Amino acid sequence: MGTTTAYPKLLEPLDLGFTTLKNRVLMGSMHTMLEDIDGGIPRLAAFYAQRAKGQVGLIVTGGVAPSKQGLALPVGHPLDNEAEAEKHKEVTKAVHDEGGKICMQILHVGRYGYTPENVSASNTKAPISPFPARELNSEEVEQTIQDYVHCAKMAQYANYDGVEVMGSEGYLINQFIAKKTNLRTDEWGGEYENRIKFPIEIIRRTREAVGENFIIIYRLSMLDLVEGGSTWEEVVQLAKAIEAAGATIINTGIGWHESRVPTIGTVVPKAGFAWVTKKMMGEVNIPLITTNRINMPDVAEKVLAEGNADMVSMARPFLADPDLVLKSIEGRPEEINTCIACNQACLDHTFTMQVSSCIVNPRACHETILVHEPTTQAKKIAVVGAGPAGLEAATVAAKRGHQVVLFEEKQEIGGQFNMAKVIPGKEEYGQTIRYYDNMLKKHGVDLRLNTRAEEADLLAQKFDEIILATGVTPRTLEMEGIDHPKVLNYVDVLYKNKTVGDKVAIVGAGGIGFDMAEYLAHDMSHESVSLNTENYMKEWGVDMSYAKGGALAEGPQPLASPREIYLLKRSKGKHGKNLGKTTGWIHRSSLAMKEVKMLADVSYEKVDDQGLHIKVGEEQQILDVDHVIICAGQVSLKELEAGLSSVGQNVHLIGGANIAAQLDAKMAIKEASELAAKL
Repeated sequence: MGTTTAYPKLLEPLDLGFTTLKNRVLMGSMHTMLEDIDGGIPRLAAFYAQRAKGQVGLIVTGGVAPSKQGLALPVGHPLDNEAEAEKHKEVTKAVHDEGGKICMQILHVGRYGYTPENVSASNTKAPISPFPARELNSEEVEQTIQDYVHCAKMAQYANYDGVEVMGSEGYLINQFIAKKTNLRTDEWGGEYENRIKFPIEIIRRTREAVGENFIIIYRLSMLDLVEGGSTWEEVVQLAKAIEAAGATIINTGIGWHESRVPTIGTVVPKAGFAWVTKKMMGEVNIPLITTNRINMPDVAEKVLAEGNADMVSMARPFLADPDLVLKSIEGRPEEINTCIACNQACLDHTFTMQVSSCIVNPRACHETILVHEPTTQAKKIAVVGAGPAGLEAATVAAKRGHQVVLFEEKQEIGGQFNMAKVIPGKEEYGQTIRYYDNMLKKHGVDLRLNTRAEEADLLAQKFDEIILATGVTPRTLEMEGIDHPKVLNYVDVLYKNKTVGDKVAIVGAGGIGFDMAEYLAHDMSHESVSLNTENYMKEWGVDMSYAKGGALAEGPQPLASPREIYLLKRSKGKHGKNLGKTTGWIHRSSLAMKEVKMLADVSYEKVDDQGLHIKVGEEQQILDVDHVIICAGQVSLKELEAGLSSVGQNVHLIGGANIAAQLDAKMAIKEASELAAKL
């Protein structure tokens, strides 16, 4: 395919004086855990090399600590000596061999560490760490600056093209800058000029140490989103001082990790924070990078064309698709596997000490382990069910050279993602269906919609392998009145669009129950706040006029729910404790703002004309509701398996058909990808 000019701004080179970036795309920093595990470095090199081959302009690594004190966990390796730097040469060589450029992020977590050794600007404790932090004395502050400079020198020794100094997100440098966390009275505290000396000295001395021909990116917290955060005037003052100190580029940081405002979840509008970087444009003379929820080339192009920034950062989109830029260059955007910002296999993994991956691309960070080689023996393969698992199995098998027939009894592909995409804030799930639709066509899968696969028919067609990805069906409850007209299940509401009354009880508070509450608490006469930046900022309490430090409004101003909603669960304890580690709080906050009533320790007695009869603990109640919606789990659909296996047919169960315990697209797509790699 020829090149395209559909993205002229995005694909324009960026001249930094001593070097030129091939386009305006930065692959933003992500910690993958490959940095910390035995044998992780060759895998990390393969991971970055594939993105460099995909034509990304500049890669930034996950955060590397400048000293032991800067580590997030008591494991891992700071870059503080040449022996450690030698290991990094494998990563830089892999990227340079593919014609790419790579910077290493220097990150000192400060009070965000999960270790009793935490240090910070002052004696404080972060709400997201169990350990308080000790104040660095003035000698230690000086030593920490030297650690940053030495770390940059070691990065240069390891052949990195530059470093990114992490000054945002509430990490150590941010802890020095903000009044909230810097309570010092010495030369590093008090007035703003003193509080910003720490980052300025780091940049100034680093530039002196590495010379002119080395990229220094400074990640500036342009929007703290915490009480006691920096004012806009202070942010501009720091940006100018950082430029004067020798930074090559300024990258945008949005929000501290302890902020009450979601900044990267799928609920955030696309490019929802680009307005902050735009505010900085013209204040400094070095390039500015904008970031957060930019996941497709058209979104990035619009951001640049509207003058919001000189460059865009995308991080998770490069987990989803290493060839995002290449596909943009070649005019194949419909083939991009889009990041849906679910966090389930990336950030949720990092925060639970697992190697990162991607729900829609299980090969991310597993490039050397999960390999899709062309087959040497083409087989005839049937895949039954075109949900996420079936789609992945069919496309990978066909791409490898097998002859694949995909059966789907409904009139469309997508399975459970067709329900997910109608939830406000989950619209992106539709992008995954679009991607697979294009992959089926590209790789010649014989797709048979409105076709129920029957055992006799499958056997008659003499398939070498049959993959059952038949998914799940909603679990029904044993309860008096379960057939009452008031009772619906989640498929009735999300897929069949059945009308729901003004008062609703949702039975089951797992992921589907939360999604249902979000769906029903949304006023359908208004577009989802995930599609409108101004409405989103208002709903979550961000002041776009930046009237005071941190840019928080007096409070969130959510649109009222059009319904009275009860979210019920049998177990005791708080709702949503099994939701994603990095997104569960967003769902809980959202439903709390919509005044959804959450009841735990509930037993369900019966449904009748009066409503839902329940016991909460020992207390009897009747919820006067128009509808009771059952979201109490699901059961596997695997009725084909026994018959096919009994006659010696090769049968494989994947996804919900295999395990229905929790609806888990991450597991389903991974299983499908691994199976299709082996057949």
